[in-house]
Amino acid sequence: MRTISIRGWLCAAFAAVLIAPIIHPAAPASAAPAGVTVVYTEGARWETGYSGQFTIDNASAAELADWTIRFTLPAGVRIGSLWNATLSSSGSTHTLTPPGWGARVPAGGTYTIGFNGVASGTGSATAPLTCTIDGSPCSGEGGGEDTQAPSAPTGVAIGATTSSSITLGWSRSDDNVGVAGYEILDGSTVVRTVIGDTPGGTVGGLDADTAYTFTVRAFDAAGNRSAASGAVSGRTAPTGGGGEPPAGDRRVGYFTQWGIYDRGYLVSDIDTSGTAAKLTHINYAFANINSNGQCFQVNQAGQGDAWADYGRSFTAEQSVDGVADTWDQDLRGNFNQLRELKAKYPHLKVNLSIGGWTWSRYLSDAVRTEASRQRMVESCIDMFLRGNLPVFDGAGGPGSAYGVFDGIDLDWEWPGSEGNPGNVIRPEDKQNYTALVQEFRTRLDALGTETGRTFELTSFMPADPRKIDAGFEVDRIMPNFDFVTLQGYDFHGGWESTTNHQSNLLLHASDPGPDRYSAEITVDAWTARGAPASKLVLGVPFYSRGWTGVPAGPGGDGLFQQGTGPAPGPYEAGIDDWKNISRLQGYTLHRDDRLGTAWLYNGSTFWTYDDPAAMTRKADWSQAEGLGGVMVWSLDGDDGQGTLMTALDQALRP
Repeated sequence: MRTISIRGWLCAAFAAVLIAPIIHPAAPASAAPAGVTVVYTEGARWETGYSGQFTIDNASAAELADWTIRFTLPAGVRIGSLWNATLSSSGSTHTLTPPGWGARVPAGGTYTIGFNGVASGTGSATAPLTCTIDGSPCSGEGGGEDTQAPSAPTGVAIGATTSSSITLGWSRSDDNVGVAGYEILDGSTVVRTVIGDTPGGTVGGLDADTAYTFTVRAFDAAGNRSAASGAVSGRTAPTGGGGEPPAGDRRVGYFTQWGIYDRGYLVSDIDTSGTAAKLTHINYAFANINSNGQCFQVNQAGQGDAWADYGRSFTAEQSVDGVADTWDQDLRGNFNQLRELKAKYPHLKVNLSIGGWTWSRYLSDAVRTEASRQRMVESCIDMFLRGNLPVFDGAGGPGSAYGVFDGIDLDWEWPGSEGNPGNVIRPEDKQNYTALVQEFRTRLDALGTETGRTFELTSFMPADPRKIDAGFEVDRIMPNFDFVTLQGYDFHGGWESTTNHQSNLLLHASDPGPDRYSAEITVDAWTARGAPASKLVLGVPFYSRGWTGVPAGPGGDGLFQQGTGPAPGPYEAGIDDWKNISRLQGYTLHRDDRLGTAWLYNGSTFWTYDDPAAMTRKADWSQAEGLGGVMVWSLDGDDGQGTLMTALDQALRP
C-alpha cells in the first residue's frame, strides 16, 4: 500500500512517488477551514486496476458538515466503483460529495471514501494530478510548499498478538506542519496505513505461529515521509485460540445483512450463542448486481445497505471483541464484526453471497456475453476480495480484504426459470451460468496465485428438478465448485392454500401437492445429473411457515387441510423465526420422525417447523446419504443459546 498526498501536479508509479511543483487554485469564500486536508492512499494493484482511498482529516475546531472534493486523474485512468460518497464525473475531472445518508466529519476526526480504479497496467500513474476540498488545496498548504519530512517514529514495540494478527505501538513523530499518518512496513512493503496522528496499529491476515519483522514511518499531508524506525520482531500465536474446526461435515450458516434491524441479530450473537465454534462457514447475504451487471453496495437509486455492511458503529456490548467502535476507525459495521469473529475463531471461512431472491433481477443480463461476464466477475472480486474498504488498511497484504471474505457464493434465483417477479429469464441462461462459474473459478484461482491465498466458490441451488434442468449443466459446473448448498426448505408455504411440510426429508404418501417435493427427491436429482454427493450440502430452515383458518381434518392435526390464508407473522405473513414459534402457548406438537418434520396446531393455526429433534434427524440422514454437510437459513432464527445449531453439531460429530 502507498499513502500519497494529493497536491498540484502529483503523479505516482507503483513503486515510487514523484513530487513536482504545485499550482494552487485560488480559494473561494467557502474554502475549507484551516486544518482540513485530504490524504490519498493507494492499496492493491492488479493487471487492470487498483484500489484507492481519500481520507478527509478535519484538524479544525469545527465540525465539517458538508464538503466537496474535486480531483483529476491521469489520462486512461477512471473510477470503476466507489463507496461512502456520491460521484459525478466530467472527463478526467471527478467530484465527490456526501452520500445520501450524510457524512459529517467531526472536529478532530476523519472520514474515508474508497474506490476501485481502472488503469491500463501495473506501472501506470494512477494518483490524482490535482485535488481540492471546498476549493482549497487538499494538502492544506495554502501558500508555501512543505518539504520537511516528519521525524522517524521511536519506541516501536509489539503489543497484543493473535494467530492472525500483530498489534504495534510507537511514540508520536514530530513535523513542522503536522503528521498525517503512519505506515507499517514488512521489509519494503507497506502492510498497514494508519490515518491520523495515532501511534499504533494492527497488521492482520498473518499466518499462525510465524515470526514477522516490522518498521514504521510517518508521513505528512504534503507527501513527505520520515526515515523508517528501528525494526521490531514478533510472532503470531498458534491456531486454536478460538477453537479448531469442528469435527464432521461442513456447517454453513447464512448471516443476513438486514437481521441487525427488526430481529436485532448481530454478528456477536453468533459468538455468544456458541454457534461460531460449531460453524465451518458463514455466507454473508447479499451482494447486489445492478443494471450495469456489476457488484455494488449502494447504487444511484439508493438501493443497498452500506451502513449495515461497514458504516454502523457497534457498542462494546454489541461487539465481538468487547470494544466499542469509534467514529474514526478504519472499518465498522458487519464487515468489521465478521473480521473480529474470524480473529477469535480462525477456522471460520466467510463467503460473500451474490444475488438472492431480490437481487437476482439483473443476473441474466450480466452474463449474456463474455465481456459482460468478465465485467461482473471483476467487479465482485475487486470490490469484496481484492479491493473494497478492507484492503486500504493493508491488513494481510494486497487482496486480503482485512481477511473478511474467503470466497464467493453464487445465489442466482433462478437461471432459465421463474424467480422473483420481474427477473429477466432467458433460455441461454443455462449455458451462460456454466460460463459464469468458469469465469469465477479462473479469476479466483488467479487471485489465489497472486495473493498466496485459497478462495472458495460455492452456490445455492434449487430443490425443483425442473429448475435444475432449466438452469444448470450439472456435470460441467460441479468440478468448479468447492461445494453447493441445496434448497431443503420452502417446499410449501402460505402462498398455497393447503397446509403441508416445508422441509420434509421424504415424500408423504398422501402429499396433496400441487408440487410434491422432498430432500430425497432433490438430492437424487442432483446426483443423477452428475453431482458428487460429497459436494452437496443440505439446507435446513431456522424458521417456520404457517397458515390460519385451518380445520382439524380427519387426523385432527390440521395437516393437508385448506386454510383461509397465511398465518400472521412479525415480519411478513406466513413466516416466523423458530425462536418465536418455540415459545408459542396453546398449541399441540405433532411429529413425523420418518419424514424429519414437526408442526404445531391449535385448532385454527398451523405452523410447519424444525425443532432440535427434526434437526438431528436431518443431520443423521445427510450423513447416511454421504452428503457434504448441512446449511442453515438463517442464523438469526435460532435462540440466544444456539439450540438448533447445537442439535446439528451434536448429530454431525462422528
